[in-house]
Amino acid sequence: MNDFLSTIGDGLWNAFLMAYEVWWALVLGFAISAIVQAWVPRQRVERALSGSGLAPVAKATGLGAVSSSCSYAAIAIARSLFAKGASAVTALAFQFASTNLVWELGLVLWVLIGWQFALAEFVGGLILIGLMALLLRLFVSPRLEEAAREHARAAGGEDEHDTADSGGMSLRERVTSADAWSDVADNFRMDWAMLWKEITIGFLLAGFIGLLGNDVFDFLFIEDAPAGVRTIENVIVGPIIAVLSFVCSVGNVPLAAVLWSGGISFAGVMAFIFADLIVLPIIAAYRKYYGTAFALRITALMFVTMVVAALLVDGLFSAAGLIPDTRPERGEIFGEIELNYKLALNAIGLVAFAVLMWMTTRRARIAEPATAR
Repeated sequence: MNDFLSTIGDGLWNAFLMAYEVWWALVLGFAISAIVQAWVPRQRVERALSGSGLAPVAKATGLGAVSSSCSYAAIAIARSLFAKGASAVTALAFQFASTNLVWELGLVLWVLIGWQFALAEFVGGLILIGLMALLLRLFVSPRLEEAAREHARAAGGEDEHDTADSGGMSLRERVTSADAWSDVADNFRMDWAMLWKEITIGFLLAGFIGLLGNDVFDFLFIEDAPAGVRTIENVIVGPIIAVLSFVCSVGNVPLAAVLWSGGISFAGVMAFIFADLIVLPIIAAYRKYYGTAFALRITALMFVTMVVAALLVDGLFSAAGLIPDTRPERGEIFGEIELNYKLALNAIGLVAFAVLMWMTTRRARIAEPATAR
């Protein structure tokens, strides 16, 4: 019993230490995302992304990159865009960008396992979008796409993550307006409300998996084999672990750090991170939004693009000499609490988090008397 309790305590402490390492980056990333969501109206986004072609796809990529990183929010917004006239390519480009090119994901990757992974995530996200655009045109017929659009319109938009427009104010007016910052706070709170479970599960999984011995990782990831065989095995196993872990968005980065420490290849790490859009609950959402035929088709295509994109990124970074030569020890990933810049940044992040959350309760209290009248 003592050993069991000690193991539980060690796993929880590891999870806490990893959360401590990236707390400030999470708050900063979510705050930047909330500002964009609050001050860029949804109607403007929908107009920009209607139709197909290179320009709408580029706009979808850019807007996705500055939106919420929540995978569930991304697929809900993509459904809305698709139902209102955006092509499947544009809608999925938005999805990929909003889950692979966002601030918070890059920051957390950089903090936990290095800038090379953050850069690889950005490059890989662009490759994902290009590959998906190509494969959709080859394997999804206009008839199937139109049937999926009709299904999406019938599915409704109850779970969309809406944005706000602060009264059409200029940027200077928004910066100095309490109401505009309340809009930011509302989006900040909604992102956390949707993602806190995934993030928490991600840290807990990382904390307890970090206690496993190296023999477990040796079983999962082939090491005594030619480099090509090892890379291909890792790049297939990575997404499978992601799908079975049920963790998505920023929540899968802590587990990616543990897998990297445990011996998975660079390509395997990238494939694992890319796979947050094909976890089982999200596949079920695709079926609800688009129907079974379209959902199965895009899920299969996503898996293929994730594997191929990870291999391409691995090849590019190998040729450029950007793949790290050393791996962090398990203890280095989880870190420790010290009197240093991380403590100061986390304290600032805690204050910012508290202020933004307080602003949402302040608006609710102000609205209550008006509702009563």
